[in-house]
Amino acid sequence: MELTAWLSLAAICVFGAMSPGPSLAVVLRYSLFHSAKHGIVASLAHGLGVGIYASLAILGLSGLIHQFPIVYQFLVYGGAAYLAWMGIKILMSKSQGLAVSQSQVATSYAKAAQDGFAIAFLNPKLAIFFVALFSQFIDPEKMTLTVGFIMCITVLTIDALWYFIVSILSASARDKFDLTAKRAVIDKILGCAFLLLALRVVYQSL
Repeated sequence: MELTAWLSLAAICVFGAMSPGPSLAVVLRYSLFHSAKHGIVASLAHGLGVGIYASLAILGLSGLIHQFPIVYQFLVYGGAAYLAWMGIKILMSKSQGLAVSQSQVATSYAKAAQDGFAIAFLNPKLAIFFVALFSQFIDPEKMTLTVGFIMCITVLTIDALWYFIVSILSASARDKFDLTAKRAVIDKILGCAFLLLALRVVYQSL
């Protein structure tokens, strides 16, 4: 893969990762209400989910989705339901401090990974996006396993790295501006944001 083509691919992936949406909300919640490490775990899991979709896109998942639209709809509505569930859970939770036991920390890391991965994996539009994106850079006569690996690892790395940066910056802002004291308010805002994002997913799929 030529360097100029790779740089173009990387630039598009950067802008795609930076666009606000459910993924950003999930990472912010963990980095603000738990720690930067929790946000990083969610970021890495999200990057893995995105990388899987990039790999499947190269294998032609988009064609399968178009051929069997019920699969696409199942993933879309599954993602919306997951967002709504997270929003309701946030709104119903009681505001607490950030001090947690070791067992709670372990559970939180696992939950952070689960939520980070699920938000990516329950978004089938990623497959279609990557098929459209990769088609601009893939030459069927030059396509090799190495080229496919480079493209997928580029997507995964950029996505995880962006949310890694978000985790560090948001956790620093939390400590600097004492955002823990405003957790109840932030909880309500994030809870409503998740519900609105769920509604937007459903609306866009109609």
